[in-house]
Formats: sequence, structure tokens, C-alpha cells
Amino acid sequence: MTQPRPEVLQKLTPVLTKRWLSPDAWKIETYERLDGYAAVRKALDVHPDDLIQLVKDSGLRGRGGAGFPTGLKWGFIPQGDGKPHYLVINADEGEPGTCKDLPLMTYDPHSLIEGAIIASYAIRASRAYIYIRGEAVHAARRLRHAVKEAYAKGYLGENILGSGFDLDLVVHSGAGAYICGEETALLDSLEGFRGQPRLRPPFPAVAGLYASPTVVNNVGTIASVPYIVLGGADWWKSMGTEKSSGPMIYSLSGRIANPGQYECGLGITLRELIELAGGMKPGHNLKFWTPGGSSTPLLTAEHIDTAMDFEGVAAAGSILGTTAMQIFSDQDCPVYATWRWLEFYHHESCGKCTPCREGNYWMVRTYRRILSGEGTYKDLDTLQDTADNIFGRSFCGLGDGAATPVMSTLKFFRQDYLDYIEGRTAPRLSAKALVGAH
Repeated sequence: MTQPRPEVLQKLTPVLTKRWLSPDAWKIETYERLDGYAAVRKALDVHPDDLIQLVKDSGLRGRGGAGFPTGLKWGFIPQGDGKPHYLVINADEGEPGTCKDLPLMTYDPHSLIEGAIIASYAIRASRAYIYIRGEAVHAARRLRHAVKEAYAKGYLGENILGSGFDLDLVVHSGAGAYICGEETALLDSLEGFRGQPRLRPPFPAVAGLYASPTVVNNVGTIASVPYIVLGGADWWKSMGTEKSSGPMIYSLSGRIANPGQYECGLGITLRELIELAGGMKPGHNLKFWTPGGSSTPLLTAEHIDTAMDFEGVAAAGSILGTTAMQIFSDQDCPVYATWRWLEFYHHESCGKCTPCREGNYWMVRTYRRILSGEGTYKDLDTLQDTADNIFGRSFCGLGDGAATPVMSTLKFFRQDYLDYIEGRTAPRLSAKALVGAH
């Protein structure tokens, strides 16, 4: 394991993660002792529109994958419309490789609650929901306990801190469907329907939960808000880059010495992140990696100095996504990895649209043929054609997420596919995998 250079160590900026290692970090007493709920008191003394402007000025962009400007999204909510407004926090973290929201909710749930109070006040919502993945039992318990503590201290409920502002916060556990990470499928699930994406427009800002104006934000986005209120827009922009402001929690896993969460300003490079993680494991050399979870196009060792911000990753041909970096070495097979991801997306497809439902079904079977030593040259054309017909044509982003690793591995690692087809690489799957694959 290599020790990071001092100049690289200085790039660590613990903001959202600063309380994680404190004893009993999830308890309200610890949170209050470490500046907790000071931002709520400050926020309730200003006009809601001023809070929206503050978030706009900070340049905060969504931490859930799309990177949409948060203040702009809040500003879309119509005011004076006579309808109830809702805040919905997307905590349905379920993509392979993505693991930043669960530790945040487990070790610092009150930061999310405080952010929810401030965001709800800004958009004039009197009811907020945290939609958490069903399997995240421990994090959900921590959240529900924290909500009870916040009610008991007067941070939730009626007339919060004597401000006249009321807010009820509900923690809702889903049933473990990855599709509910898509914001409109989440809203359908929250309403009691099967989780499937809605046709847009209308967008949630106009007709979201219960056909009322709704803001849907990621856990990391909302948890960032108290720090912006306390520190100010200029302080937030002092971290990161001009167009990608603030710190980001980067989740590193795979062939590195110390997998985990590393919070740094946006714009740090993968090379520096790997150095912070102790370097590659002995005997392993970087071959390919995901910049933002399994749904983002793969990048290669040639992209190791890519700036890990929204613009830098886009320029490299991928998406920053959830900053979940799965690190693969020269001892890993990109064809096999793509098959494993496709098995997930095929299983999690809601089936609403034909490209995703049928395309993933057939791509999985084609990969099984190739990995069983029965692949043909035509299979590569079939994979490329199928991925092209899924990408941009499916009802929601799940189809795009499934197609991108196929398209990127065919682009960068076509030889690995040919090695299976031409017999240079031994089959990874047995003949049993071919049942139903023809």
C-alpha cells in the first residue's frame, strides 16, 4: 500500500462526512454539539425565496446522477397555486457500485433531516417523504429514530422553533425495486401503485406526488443544504470547479488497497483518488473503471487523469453519475463484468417499454453464448444493434444504463470479445448457461 502525497491528502474535504467517525454520530445530542440544527434556525429567519436564491448562487447540482442545478429545480415550483407542495427525497440507492447515501443516512441521519426542513421551507411544503430502499433496514431504523428525536426537540411538527412553519416528515421503505430510483417511478410507488416511470411532461414540479407540485432530490443533495446555509455560497464554491461546485463523496471499490468513501472537491482526478485509497492492489494494473456506477459508460486506464466533475467526465465520453468508481485491473474481464451488470438490469427492468424489456432479455442470452465459448462474429453486431436500439429509445434511463456498458466495452475492448469467439480465452460459463440462450 502506498502513502498518499501531502498535496493529494490536502484534497480531502470532509464536509458531509465530517461527523461519521464521531462517537454516536447518529444521535441528536452529537449532531447538535457539532453545529447541528444551527442552519435551520438561520434559514427560518429569512424569506423562502432568498433560500432558493442562495442555493442557486452556490451552484449546487444534484448528487443523484443527473447533476441538475438544485436551486433551479426548487424555483420551478409554482407559488400561490393553492395546491399542497411536497418534498420527496430519493434514498433508493440500489445501483451496482453505488454506496454513498447509505452510510450518510446510517451515520449522520440528522443532516438529511435538517436539509429536508430547510428545503421544505424554501418550496413551501408542509409534508416531506424519504423514500428508502427496502433492503436498507439498518439505515431506515436510524432514520426513523432520528425523526422521532427531531419531533421531540421541536424541529419537526407544528410551529417549528416558533416560526409558524409546520412540517411532517415520513420515512417510507420501498420494496427493493431498482426502477424506483427513477423519480417518477418512485412517486408512483409512494402513491401505492406499481413502480413504473411516468410519461413527461407534466414534470414533477407541476404534477408530481398526488398530482401536486413536487421536488424530488437525492440524499446527498438535501444533506448538502445545511452546510450551504451556514457557510454561504462563496464558501461552497471555494471547493470544486467553476461549473461543478462543492465537495462530492466518491465511492471507490474493486482492485484498490482501501475501498471506501472519499470526500473531495469536484474536479479531483481518478489517479489522485486511487492514491488516496492506497493505490492499486499488488500485482494489479488499472484496465477499466466506472466513473459513476454501472449505468455509466466505462472508461479505461488512458482516462486516469480525467477531472472527476460533471464537465470533465462528459468530455471523456461518460457521465459522472453517482461517483461510484468500480476499479478493475488487467486480471478482470470486461466482457464478464458487462454480463453481470446486464443480468442485473434485465432482472430490474419494469417491463413497461419494449426496447428495455426485450433488448436486455436478448443481450443477456447473447453474452451467455459468448462466455460459454459458443459465440459468433455476428453476435457482436447483434449486441451493438440491440444496444443502439435501447439507448435513447427506452421509456426511462434504465435502458440507457444497460446499453452503455455494452457500447463502451465493444468500443474499447472488442479484442476481449474476439478472444472468446476465436478460442483464445477459455469459456467462463458452463453449457448450462446456454439453456434458453439460443
